[in-house]
Amino acid sequence: MKKAIFLVAGVVGLMFGCQNKEQFTIEGNIENPGNIKVISLYEGDTKLDSMFFSDNNKFQFVRQASQSRLLSLRVGKNRYDLIASPGETISFKADLHKNVNDYLVEGSELSKTIQPFARERNHRDYVQDSLQGVFSKLTANSTTDEIEKLRAEYKAKFADELRDYTSKAVDFSAKHNDLAGFYAISTLDPEVAEAEIIAYADKIKNEFTENRYVTQFKEETQKLKKMAIGQPAPELTSFTPTNKEVKLSSFKGKYTLVDFWASWCMPCRQENPNLVKLYNAYHTKGFDILSVSFDDNPGSWMRAIADDKLTWTHVSDLKAWTSPVVIDYRVKALPTSYILDPNGIIVAKNLRGEELADFLKKTIK
Repeated sequence: MKKAIFLVAGVVGLMFGCQNKEQFTIEGNIENPGNIKVISLYEGDTKLDSMFFSDNNKFQFVRQASQSRLLSLRVGKNRYDLIASPGETISFKADLHKNVNDYLVEGSELSKTIQPFARERNHRDYVQDSLQGVFSKLTANSTTDEIEKLRAEYKAKFADELRDYTSKAVDFSAKHNDLAGFYAISTLDPEVAEAEIIAYADKIKNEFTENRYVTQFKEETQKLKKMAIGQPAPELTSFTPTNKEVKLSSFKGKYTLVDFWASWCMPCRQENPNLVKLYNAYHTKGFDILSVSFDDNPGSWMRAIADDKLTWTHVSDLKAWTSPVVIDYRVKALPTSYILDPNGIIVAKNLRGEELADFLKKTIK
């Protein structure tokens, strides 16, 4: 799923020489690196720079900066989050024989401020990686049904962890009305913490106006807000395999699953038997499905509909990832789905398998 999508990378030139107010320096050493010879500097998920350790495992990064930037040092599997501001010389020291949270940072008050919350982020990532590792081993020789059941179980386990993490991030940001608070919120997963992200963006609407990273976070959150739970779904107009025009608004009066899929999407195809079962069980009680295909080949699309015995309404503009629905519905991967209430309001997102079955059982009487 999905990790810190709001931290936007800026590509700038590398500058050496005397420290000035238009650049920052991060320098220090890593003890006991073992076979690890390289340290990298990241902004979000974008690698800005990397270098081999010099004598005594020392390193130095010098970067241009006109604003404070949210960064991380990566050494092997270890990640160390920092906030570097113009004019700062940050001294950093870590020992790979020790816990990833046991590091020293000087010369940056914001970096020291976020250190306690960085521990929480590292713990969340550790839990996620551990669960993913166990899940992969258990599903290695499992059937599709067994994999789907395990997926639901492990998603539920991690959901509890994410809810706890979200609460801690909100509490931390409430205590720090600066970029340290922004850092905590920016690490949240919008699939889980949509409401919290939107609330924070509204709170800082008139703050940090000169920081382009915060500005981009606000802009991205406005897009997220448009498709948030509780918002009306945008109109969607497309065409069936027989070229009949269909509008999403014609589905009002029923609970409707808007399902974005494709014939080549294996998770989508694996979910289709579940959709067939639920459609047959609840269609006469006020449930419908509108499947929107990301195929660009009409033959493949229609064969998949027939092979999977999908009897509900299907539409596509056959433009695949260049379709306007990619932007309108924030489709970043397949499958993606929204459930609308009879008034066309978004009430749930991306429910599959047992989660979707439980939702329909509780909602449609």
